[in-house]
Amino acid sequence: MTWQQAVERTVTGLGYELVDLERSGGGLLRVFIDRVPGKAYPSGESQSVTVDDCETVTRQLQYVLEVEQCDYSRMEVSSPGLDRPLKRAADYERFAGQQVELTLKAPFQGRKHYRGELQAGPDSWRLVL
Repeated sequence: MTWQQAVERTVTGLGYELVDLERSGGGLLRVFIDRVPGKAYPSGESQSVTVDDCETVTRQLQYVLEVEQCDYSRMEVSSPGLDRPLKRAADYERFAGQQVELTLKAPFQGRKHYRGELQAGPDSWRLVL
């Protein structure tokens, strides 16, 4: 099992959503988690990730990564914050109807930054400015 699979299995096994995962050359492992809407958590009712949630995931990941012999020097577990990336179809479904900001790698029609409402189409998604 790869370290990515170990992290994903652990985070989802604890009932959280794995939003993103980063590993730097200096041994830093960053794990971004989110709460699943409608699920109850021992750390209380909140729509946002709490410090207790991050601590729970951190402690479990420390054990799992040691057993899996994954080498890292430091680990950070946190909420994705306001800049939460939308990567999977489920992310787009969850945030449909919300105001989002979109940053492109290359300009489109002379712009790289857009802000608007994320709307679902029959087979696609669109940003309504």
